[in-house]
Amino acid sequence: MKYPRPEYENESVPKRKVKLAFSNMEFEVPSFDLPVTPLENFRRVVARKDPLWVPGSLTDFHNLMYQDMGIGRQISADFNRKATEDYDFMDWFGVPLRWCVIAGGATNKPGTHLLEDITEWEKVIKFPVLSDWDWQTRADEFMKNVYDPSKVVQIDLHNGLIQRLILVLGGYTEGMLALSLEPEAVKDFFERLADHMIEMVDLFSSLYPVNLMTIHDDWGTERDTFFSPKMMEELVFEPTKRIVDHIKSKGISFMLHSCGNVSRFIPYMIDMGVDLLQIQRRAVDIPAMKLKYGDRIGFNTGIEGMLPGVTHTKEDLIRMVRHTVDTYGKGGGFFASIYGGNQRTVWDLTTELYAYSREFYDDDRCAQ
Repeated sequence: MKYPRPEYENESVPKRKVKLAFSNMEFEVPSFDLPVTPLENFRRVVARKDPLWVPGSLTDFHNLMYQDMGIGRQISADFNRKATEDYDFMDWFGVPLRWCVIAGGATNKPGTHLLEDITEWEKVIKFPVLSDWDWQTRADEFMKNVYDPSKVVQIDLHNGLIQRLILVLGGYTEGMLALSLEPEAVKDFFERLADHMIEMVDLFSSLYPVNLMTIHDDWGTERDTFFSPKMMEELVFEPTKRIVDHIKSKGISFMLHSCGNVSRFIPYMIDMGVDLLQIQRRAVDIPAMKLKYGDRIGFNTGIEGMLPGVTHTKEDLIRMVRHTVDTYGKGGGFFASIYGGNQRTVWDLTTELYAYSREFYDDDRCAQ
């Protein structure tokens, strides 16, 4: 092994603290002597041009969610709230939602509809006025107390066009019926949504030195997509691409999160200019998608084989990290997410991910 793996118990090892996503928990990880900054390495990863290691979400990124960035009434779900039972709230569009503990997320409150008829959207939907929130205070706090210019700043914009359509109409069935029966009204609504999201992009890029923006837009069940390629082409593609183009015009990379078996939409994502995909491993054969499309689009996944709530041995963690790097690392275009674990697990994962991927890319360069 070319790169050392510092032992967790070794008190002489330089350390730093990292914060788990959707949590207030902080863990210590080794502080490696990096050849370039995580930001420079990330740029190489996205460009698929000579990355030096596989970035880790815990160590290489500042991860910001727009819900946490504005001071005022509630904007969306509070992912940092450790709820032990379901609770109801309203998002900044006025959609009645219910946080479901068992799912770890929010859904439409049963029996409620903000909008009954998509053709009436202009009369009913009140788009958030961004100036109603105090965004500057949180931005100033971040820049003064948290910001590390060597790291990647990622801002999660959350709901995309399809998910917002589903939310305002009260469910997936209602959303899909609107796509089928009232395509012109849906198209107009999507264009207005794209305008709103572009306003958000302009706001956040003026307050933060953003390097990556993410939008969540689930497009399928675990069996197939919700809607057809024709609907993608005629309704979803252009307004989504307009948002992506605007993000990238500012020198910001773009990642799309989309749950479900969305394999047949990946060519459209490539044509939209998506840099990185965050798709559902249980529903999509992501290794096959990496082989098929990896020269044109990147991927973000968790560690292959890790299961939530399962305690893995150090040997198992090392094996899984190496398998993940071997599967997705070739040619760049990949970063890994670590979502949980105890102090020792996080130490072992981040250590092996950095050291093994350094060796992986060293070997790759030697083979060229």
